[in-house]
Amino acid sequence: MSARIGILTVSDRASRGEYADEGGPAIRAYLAEVLASAWEVRERIVPDDLETIASAIHEMADAGCCLVVTTGGTGPAPRDVTPEATERVCTKLLPGFGELMRKVSLEKVPTAILSRQTAGVCGRALVVNLPGRPKSIRECLDAVFPAIPYCIDLIHTGKSDAPRLETKPERLVAFRPKSSP
Repeated sequence: MSARIGILTVSDRASRGEYADEGGPAIRAYLAEVLASAWEVRERIVPDDLETIASAIHEMADAGCCLVVTTGGTGPAPRDVTPEATERVCTKLLPGFGELMRKVSLEKVPTAILSRQTAGVCGRALVVNLPGRPKSIRECLDAVFPAIPYCIDLIHTGKSDAPRLETKPERLVAFRPKSSP
């Protein structure tokens, strides 16, 4: 069984077709590079609107995505509301994801302190907010992806149909405790 992964681009201009989405394709390329297990993707582009973003995240989780990765809308501008939408639909927040992404990004640019990425659990999906630029997406995913497969394992504890993400060890080693199956 292949794991279902949602990629949600948040951008007013991209949703209107005025701007080519670079974030979504960067996430897809990254996943193809690091995942060894079978996976399929659900992609969507939505405007910077709190209700629309929250609804899209919830729909992807309800559609069986074990991972929903968002890109865009994490800055301090008035229309940047992806973290608020994520918090609205998640029952558990996982602030360590955002903390690590900011730490890694701060090593590259001082404006990373303005980023408000977060993560949480929506239904049986892990939701991770990423920045919008492909280079930043890659840096942030390299930092947090080692924990993502095990986090998904934990979210699906006791479920017979649990997806299992495996990484290509020559590219990225996922962490799982020795006691984990």
